[in-house]
Amino acid sequence: MAEPSIPIASSVQVNMFSKPAPKPDSRLAGLPTDPLSAAVGGEASRSRPRPASLLAQNLVLEGSVQSDSEVQIDGLVRGDVRVEKLTIGETGRVEGQITVEVAEVRGRVVGGIMAKQVRLFGTASVEGDITAEQLAVEPGASFEGRSIKLQRAKSATPAAPAPSPDVSSPAKLTPPGSPPPAGPGSRP
Repeated sequence: MAEPSIPIASSVQVNMFSKPAPKPDSRLAGLPTDPLSAAVGGEASRSRPRPASLLAQNLVLEGSVQSDSEVQIDGLVRGDVRVEKLTIGETGRVEGQITVEVAEVRGRVVGGIMAKQVRLFGTASVEGDITAEQLAVEPGASFEGRSIKLQRAKSATPAAPAPSPDVSSPAKLTPPGSPPPAGPGSRP
């Protein structure tokens, strides 16, 4: 007896164990395909904001702290702090000089603060001078020291000269709230 013949399609190949290629997700456009390059400082990591570094409540650090990003201190730092933005939590304490762009203080500082912006929240306690362009002190905050206005650096281009005073007539001073003096040609 003859065996039945089974027709076989010769031009079709089937891969049973392979998956179709994934379609790119449009929400992920612009993100690095290699997560390691982003973690070690690839271009994509520079464009995204970095999370704040946290010095926890139970941490005591003796020495200076420096960073070009944000730092939150909930523990104790005995030393100078030089960062971009500093947040001192209610349990945080700094014993040293602070130099930052922005400082938000809820805890205790023993030392000076130099910043563009300083905000002392109601739970803050500062013993030292504050040198800042902007200083905000909420009710309840304690501040013992001097507040010094930080002057912006003068620009390299000279300012327009002030108009020279008219020296042909003597200056006349008028007390505040008085009408201006009558000049030549005015009627009494």
